[in-house]
Amino acid sequence: MADLHSFLEAHLGEYIYIEKPVKLEHVGALVAQADDTIVFDNIEGYPEYRLVDQLFVNRKAQARVLGCEPTRVVKRLAEVMGKGPMPLQEVGDAPCQERVFTGDDIDLNKLPIVRHTERDPYPYATGFAVHVDPDTGQLNAMFPRCGVLSRNEMVTSYVTPTANKILAKHRAADTPMPQALVIGAHPAWELAACYSHPHHGWYELELFEAITGEVGAITKCKTVDLYVPADASIVIEGYVSPTRTAQDGPNPGPNMLFCPYKMEQPVFEVTAITLRKNPVYRHTQVTPFTDHQEMPRLFHEAIIMERLQSMGLEVHDVHFPQGGAAQVVILQVSPAFDGQITDALLSALWGPWANMKMAIAVDPDIDIYDYRDIQYALATRVDPSKDVMIIDNARIWPFDPSATPVEGAFPHTAETRLPSVVGKWGINATKPVPYRSEERKNYERAWPVGWGEIKLEDYLK
Repeated sequence: MADLHSFLEAHLGEYIYIEKPVKLEHVGALVAQADDTIVFDNIEGYPEYRLVDQLFVNRKAQARVLGCEPTRVVKRLAEVMGKGPMPLQEVGDAPCQERVFTGDDIDLNKLPIVRHTERDPYPYATGFAVHVDPDTGQLNAMFPRCGVLSRNEMVTSYVTPTANKILAKHRAADTPMPQALVIGAHPAWELAACYSHPHHGWYELELFEAITGEVGAITKCKTVDLYVPADASIVIEGYVSPTRTAQDGPNPGPNMLFCPYKMEQPVFEVTAITLRKNPVYRHTQVTPFTDHQEMPRLFHEAIIMERLQSMGLEVHDVHFPQGGAAQVVILQVSPAFDGQITDALLSALWGPWANMKMAIAVDPDIDIYDYRDIQYALATRVDPSKDVMIIDNARIWPFDPSATPVEGAFPHTAETRLPSVVGKWGINATKPVPYRSEERKNYERAWPVGWGEIKLEDYLK
């Protein structure tokens, strides 16, 4: 069975491993400085737990999960979508239920749950939650933040339309909503749970086999009628109250800012905590330059690539850079004729995701993971008078503080900033198309003799 334990063992030596004792309150600051997967072997006060973060922080880390080279991550994700969902297999005697705590034995404070910022009102767990639609039976996964209110209660942030629809049905019927929070499963489960493009009749977690090549093993929860990955380290089971709420936030959004601020979100009443005997706590730090920006965008990159390819454009890569606050996407393309880039930029900006604010198109000779190269393309290949388009009054997510909330749209708009509008811009930072050879030759860069062939690392060994 593929699990987080075997995944970390298989890649031992490739990531950052911390053996020294670390205080729980120092985890976030250390994670935010790590440019690769990081494992803590000795969390003070929590001797039975290892803690891991940054499983998706960059292409190198993402490639480990997808089993490919870093340069093929987006293309590999497109292959995963092409294979599509595959049935999950139910198993008994699951590792995630080697220990079961119910009733008075439940104590969330015994888990190494991290307080992410000084302004957070509580420590927040950041696994993925599992739900089921009470009318259709359709399963759903999403990534909430779950703040610890007491030994057996949490506040859950509801952040996706599907989860909110399921919650609304339970509130209308005045019935508690079953929920299971999964922590420390194989990262392929997390990646599958991130799939947010519209899909009907199948469950996000059914992408597990397309990612790993192994059948996804699930098991039934002990106290709620839900199924979770059998390999998880920790599962927190319970019911979301249809009436009770608690303060959620202030906390950082995916664009690394405190916006929106305090909100009332539903209380999660815990009925069981199940554990492996040797648990690995999966933390997802939500402050700048962490998995919080990278992981949710991965399938977005692959979907954008496929959309542009369907338009007849040669696409080499698509990337949401960390510094773009999840609002900027870079398209690495080879246009064949004028007009293709305009179509590509509009397609990216008018996609199904509300976070898109800026799209930049560059040539394949630009390294889209090097800010110097992006700045170079912007500086030498863009005439702002003709290569920049601005779209007024467009939809944007509520996390952008430069956006304007649409007053009166909903009763809660003033509190949540939803909906909001902002201007969007597309930038064509590509060279003239190939048949404009006289213009194109002016963009040849001056590299040294042997560039691309002579490698510095060969002289450092």
